[in-house]
Amino acid sequence: MRAPAWTLKRGTWNNERMRQIWTAVLLLLFGGCSSQSEVTGEWISLFDGESLKGWTANENRETFRVEDGLIVAHGPRSHLYYTGPVADHNFKNFELEVEVMTTPGSNSGLYFHTEFEEEGWPAKGYEAQVNNSHTDPRLTGSLYGIENVLAKRVRDNEWFVERVTVRDRRIIIQVNRETVVDYTEPDDPKRPENAAGRLLSSGTIALQGHDPKSKVFYREVRIRLLD
Repeated sequence: MRAPAWTLKRGTWNNERMRQIWTAVLLLLFGGCSSQSEVTGEWISLFDGESLKGWTANENRETFRVEDGLIVAHGPRSHLYYTGPVADHNFKNFELEVEVMTTPGSNSGLYFHTEFEEEGWPAKGYEAQVNNSHTDPRLTGSLYGIENVLAKRVRDNEWFVERVTVRDRRIIIQVNRETVVDYTEPDDPKRPENAAGRLLSSGTIALQGHDPKSKVFYREVRIRLLD
């Protein structure tokens, strides 16, 4: 009987061996990325629409829940950190986009280049503000405490899109495709002691649950990795 096509005289090459070779080739090509989307720079959804899988809330975990396909932030102060597999939740250059709706008097925010903390306001990274009618005068689109937006561009009880783009030392924040902040971090940024961690580096993202009177809905959270 003739030997199978993958059997050679000097050593046996079988299907398992070929599988191992192709696995090695693919790892070399894609550098261990968790998905083809991470290689091609396509949009990747970080919220599955059904659960908080891939996310971890710190203090007051009951503040975040999923209702009718939406992330609801409503309750005592808490922050919901992305801890999932995309880029091992460590982002440097990217576009982050959320579809969000606030209710009257509510406050929330999008932290980036941050890291998980058990409690308190995240000390590391920056915050893009989500606030259309809260008493805080820094409104939606502000790079909180660095470049503040004081003019209202969107209203409560209406869905809007907020996008944060980070490339090297430049941060761009857009609200419904309108650029409201275009900030380049200087080589030696000066920060007050209580904001010493407001610097670019890399890290994960977090959604903010601000206080019990704030109720904010997120129906999409997606990211696109940049070079």
